[in-house]
Amino acid sequence: MGSGLQSAAADRGIKYLLVSFTDLFGVQRAKLIPTAVVDEVMQRGAAFGGFATWLDMTPADADMFAFPDPATLIQLPWKPEVGWVAADLVMDGRPVEQAPRNVLRRVVAEAAEAGFAMKSGVECEFHILTPDGAAVADPADQQVKACYDQQSLMRRYDVIAEVCDAMQALGWKPYQNDHEDAPGQFEMNWEYDDALVTADRHAFFKFMVKSVAEKHGLRATFMPKPFAAVVPNGCHVHVSVWRGHDNLFLDTGGELGLSPLAYRFLGGVMAHAPSLAALTNPTVNSYKRINPPVLPTGAPMGPGANAITYGGSNRTHLFRIPSPGRFEIRIGDGAANPYLLQAAYLAAGLDGVATKADPGERLDINMFEEGRALTDLRRLPSNLLDAVRAFDGAALARARLGPAFVSAYVKLKTMEWDAYCASLSEWERARTLDC
Repeated sequence: MGSGLQSAAADRGIKYLLVSFTDLFGVQRAKLIPTAVVDEVMQRGAAFGGFATWLDMTPADADMFAFPDPATLIQLPWKPEVGWVAADLVMDGRPVEQAPRNVLRRVVAEAAEAGFAMKSGVECEFHILTPDGAAVADPADQQVKACYDQQSLMRRYDVIAEVCDAMQALGWKPYQNDHEDAPGQFEMNWEYDDALVTADRHAFFKFMVKSVAEKHGLRATFMPKPFAAVVPNGCHVHVSVWRGHDNLFLDTGGELGLSPLAYRFLGGVMAHAPSLAALTNPTVNSYKRINPPVLPTGAPMGPGANAITYGGSNRTHLFRIPSPGRFEIRIGDGAANPYLLQAAYLAAGLDGVATKADPGERLDINMFEEGRALTDLRRLPSNLLDAVRAFDGAALARARLGPAFVSAYVKLKTMEWDAYCASLSEWERARTLDC
């Protein structure tokens, strides 16, 4: 009896299938499988040496097997003879605990047991660069206030339209594309969905944007801060919690249209934001985005002051309530792992609901101008090492995300920090050669 995936792929003319997973550093790994053997892969899995990826394994570990999730099948719009499918990792007959998709699936299942389903939408920002990554690809894209620049947007029409056409064909319901605040920076938006669906689409979106850019002789990057003096790439997330067809965050009589449950969820995410920054802002470069100065455009070179505050429809806060029934989390950046980003917010929100967390009073001020004078506010970590240490010591992380995942992630991120410290920059040489 076939799985249905093989016949579905064959019916679409798909000759090969990318059986794909995302490791702890957000790198997408895959094997290219002939469609004729997909049923066999569904039964046995595609074998990988886990030690060769960022999953904290060694050559002494057994083979790791990736089992495709048929519901995620996507025919590559730019190469239709190839399909892509997200896979779940198994070793020795058990799910790999530290695999990011498995982490998110566990938290989603925990939410379901409580009668909750988180829906989310992501705002993915990226830069389009020269193939070597050294500069913005469009030399004419130099507006001081570059956001929504029509000319620069249309000069990249071929790339943006191809990606948007693909999302429409895939049924993602994209609804707007724009040029963002920095030269060469763009954002594309599609409709929100269940957290796992959004994470799978987020992962594929990054793969698709990079692939389409390469097709056009360009390079796309989601790096948080690819250049020193430009607005960086964020990944804002809009969240709501549902039960069936009912949005449990929506309360037309509540403050700004949010229910008590929504404020408890918000309180949980705010309470755990510092200890989860290692997931939402996972690289050394991420912390060059946090707490930057404000540019002449009026936009910050990051999320603004890194104080953990919320407001109404006010983009100077890390948490924003743009409309009834949802709120926006503006902490995450382009390097965030699509699965761990969703898992972090859902785990923290569930804890907030369980503990009846209070987000405190809304601050209706301009945080870019007035926030730095407020000295009693909790803030995000200032560097990756502080973030990793906070994550390592967080009871929530081990309880809701899993001890094996936390241990593996902390180990690998500490190694990454040590490698960064062992590097020598031109900044150091310029300031220390004549000491």
